[in-house]
Amino acid sequence: MSDKPSQPPQGGSRQTTVGIYPHDMHPGLVPGIPVEEQRNRFAVDKIIFSVTAVLIVSFIIWGVWRPDQVSEAASTGFSWAITNAGWLLNFTMIMAIAVMAYVGFSKLGRIKLGKDDEEPEFRRFSWVAMMFGAGIGVGLFFYGPSEPLSHYITPPPHTVDGNSVEALHQAMAQSHFHWGLSPWAAYALVGAAIAYSSYRRGRVTLISSIFKPLFGSRDTDGPLGKLIDILALIATLFGTAATLGVSAVQIGQGVEIVSGAGPATNTTLVIIIAVLGIGFIFSAVSGVSRGVRYLSNINISLTLALVVFVFVVGPTLLLLNLLPSGILMYINELLPMMAKSLSWGDETIEFQSYWTAFYWAWWIAWTPFVGMFVARISRGRTLREFTVVTVFAPTLILILAFTVFGGTAITFHQQGVEGFDGSEGGEAVLFAMFQNLPLGQITPFILLFVLAVFFITSADSASVVMGTMSSKGNPTPNKLLVVFWGLCMMGIAIVMLLTGGEDVLSGLQNLTILSALPFSVVLLVMMVAFVKDLRSDPMFIRRTYAQTAVANAVIRGLEEHGDDFELTVRSAEEGRGAGADFDSTSERYTEWYQRTDEDGDNVDYDFDTGKWADGYEDESKKD
Repeated sequence: MSDKPSQPPQGGSRQTTVGIYPHDMHPGLVPGIPVEEQRNRFAVDKIIFSVTAVLIVSFIIWGVWRPDQVSEAASTGFSWAITNAGWLLNFTMIMAIAVMAYVGFSKLGRIKLGKDDEEPEFRRFSWVAMMFGAGIGVGLFFYGPSEPLSHYITPPPHTVDGNSVEALHQAMAQSHFHWGLSPWAAYALVGAAIAYSSYRRGRVTLISSIFKPLFGSRDTDGPLGKLIDILALIATLFGTAATLGVSAVQIGQGVEIVSGAGPATNTTLVIIIAVLGIGFIFSAVSGVSRGVRYLSNINISLTLALVVFVFVVGPTLLLLNLLPSGILMYINELLPMMAKSLSWGDETIEFQSYWTAFYWAWWIAWTPFVGMFVARISRGRTLREFTVVTVFAPTLILILAFTVFGGTAITFHQQGVEGFDGSEGGEAVLFAMFQNLPLGQITPFILLFVLAVFFITSADSASVVMGTMSSKGNPTPNKLLVVFWGLCMMGIAIVMLLTGGEDVLSGLQNLTILSALPFSVVLLVMMVAFVKDLRSDPMFIRRTYAQTAVANAVIRGLEEHGDDFELTVRSAEEGRGAGADFDSTSERYTEWYQRTDEDGDNVDYDFDTGKWADGYEDESKKD
């Protein structure tokens, strides 16, 4: 049975809706409304911008002036948070998987992220390639070799003995757990909610727009909505700043190797951030963003080429066997790994604070940025296809990359190769691995190029997203605003490095976790709002009517004709129609498609012709 509505004939059933529904359109027949067909007036949101800007700039000044105070405050807050609220991060990630499984594999999965007849803009291969590029960045290089190696030498508490065959597979499973289904389910949640809200419900591209079915337009356009968008901005700033900080640490290691200089100090890292920041500013204001995007595509190709290179010249036979074994071990250990919490004791809490909780906070902080990016490239997909591809395709690619990098690093450790004893940082393990493979004199330069481009493109893309968030959903925000948020990100990254002292990662981890905790609450409420929104979708209404109509028809056919009956469509007796028990006039189903002008005043609209009653014409549709 098709979910597409057939248009009623002239003089047909739509006449019965006059005066009952907005624009005389039954809620089950609305084909969807993309945001660009709405009449929005974009401008900088003075409240969201000013409040967030004051908070962030004050934090940066405090961090640069007194990094010791920030470090002490962050450590104190982190200790309290990881003990008392660490469960919240874990619960949020578990619920993201559960909600996306329900959305993707229930009848809600038939709903399109766009109008009923809208087709996807990108082919599936290009779609997956862009999606993969959005969610990896430097993390794959920083943690790909070092995390499995760390888990192999020192496995998670209450699991297996280190440096054993069991530890090899546990290390793979734990790494896949951190980089697999959980983060991509969270990204898919926010991406699907934004895409549905903007491209089917016609709302501006803001995180707060997702909450309209739960709190109504008045609250989400008021203080509550602004609070949600401010929390999304802060989470994105800190999450992306952590990425920039990791980039700087790794680039510093590369510069040290290439130049032969001593260990990179915080001053060196600040200089690296400043130099790359100039590249970001040039990209943001000079109009060469398209060129940077092409560069980004080259970057992704180089990343995959490096993975294939290590696979071919590394311990290929081991990797071929480790790949399926690691995946099955991950599936087998998924629930036990999810179950780890404070109740497992202090050792588990210490492990989670350094690994799992940091990752969950990092991914949660990244969800507004990655979610908005994934939403933009996924128009026209059904929720089922979106869920399956967005969650599983990047997960499989990252599992492959971590198996190749991690398995190779562990093999070098087993062989006693210098630099793989577990005492080195993640950035050192990466360069040591490539130096012990063929072409070791060339690959450091390729890695530096890839890392630098990842830094600039991440800063560029995230800044545009934050510009949109602070401009009432404007898809092309002011360039100066974009540069401002980019500089703020870099300022936070510098503060994170300064507050970490010698252990630069501690500053990144502490501040990322603290910034993500409030937004995890936003994500949990978003899940409720998103599902509620979907359950009032025109397609969902049609399927509800269809099920009721068929059930009623079968019962009546058996009552009146026994085995000899067929189904026809005609006016039903009162109380026996398909929508007899469905209040189709409820505001829950009708309020959202009432069209308005730029000032929010109701204007009549003809869905068949696309004409506004006040004569408004969309400039983008004129010849």
